[in-house]
Amino acid sequence: MTSPSSISPFDFHGYRVVIAGGSKGIGRSMALAFAASGAAVSICARGQAALDETAAAIAAHGVPVHRQSCDLGDAAAIDAYIANAAVSLGGIDVLINNASGYGFDDTEEGWAAGFNIDLLAAVRASRAALPYLEASPQASILHTSSIAAFHPSTRSAPYAAIKAALSQYTTSQALDLAKDRIRVNAIAPGSIEFPDGIWDRRKRETPALYHNTLAKIPFGRFGKPEEIAHAALFLASPWASWITGQTLCVDGGQLLSG
Repeated sequence: MTSPSSISPFDFHGYRVVIAGGSKGIGRSMALAFAASGAAVSICARGQAALDETAAAIAAHGVPVHRQSCDLGDAAAIDAYIANAAVSLGGIDVLINNASGYGFDDTEEGWAAGFNIDLLAAVRASRAALPYLEASPQASILHTSSIAAFHPSTRSAPYAAIKAALSQYTTSQALDLAKDRIRVNAIAPGSIEFPDGIWDRRKRETPALYHNTLAKIPFGRFGKPEEIAHAALFLASPWASWITGQTLCVDGGQLLSG
């Protein structure tokens, strides 16, 4: 039986996809999934080594690739990245705002990290990409939210609040850009595990939290980055042409269990 990760049911040949926060985890899986489907892909992140490795993996699919180191907490850096990506790819059809500052702690630093990276970076990248998206007949924007946006959290209040703001922004942005035929949606992942990711580290550092969280996932396992990428492919494709302003939970039923 063919694995869903080994063949794509979607055809993105001719698409230009820009992923802000695309070198690791979910972002990396999104980049590879779009490349495997024929899209030209641009990625940015702060770490050059991970950028180079992911860019090489994208290029192995035989598609154009652009990469650039970028601090997504810096408005000028975002503007420069989006402009360079558009020049390199010849335009932008899909913008994915995937970066997170992981502002879990209820401190000034925690709130600032979430506000600047999870929320404002998405706002700024969208604004910078808008002229290119307006010129595309298949334009869409995707934001990476979280199921944390849907319930209170005493452990990570800033993260939950900022992700809730991002989901709400998705609806307002979708309404505003509908006149330009630009669709805007968000994906709310549940707990996703991958090497050296948050849940991989928590498995080693806070095993009680890891196993308590696992016990609350009805499917009995953590999610994989590829499963979020598959949702992104659908939402950016013509098969989702009548879907906008939505936040899609991809969580194995985790949110259902509270």
